[in-house]
Amino acid sequence: MTDYFAMNGYGFYIWGAYGATALILFALFAATLYKSRKLKRERDLLEGK
Repeated sequence: MTDYFAMNGYGFYIWGAYGATALILFALFAATLYKSRKLKRERDLLEGK
C-alpha cells in the first residue's frame, strides 16, 4: 500500500498535483456559488422582492 502512495518516488509530486487541483476546483466552485448568490440577491433587490 505504501508503494502505491510512493508512486516509485514521484508520490510527493503526483499527490501534490492532485491536492492543488482539488483545491483550485473547490475554490472555483465556491467562488461561482458565492457570485451566483450575490447576483440573485441583487436581482431580488432590483425587482423589489
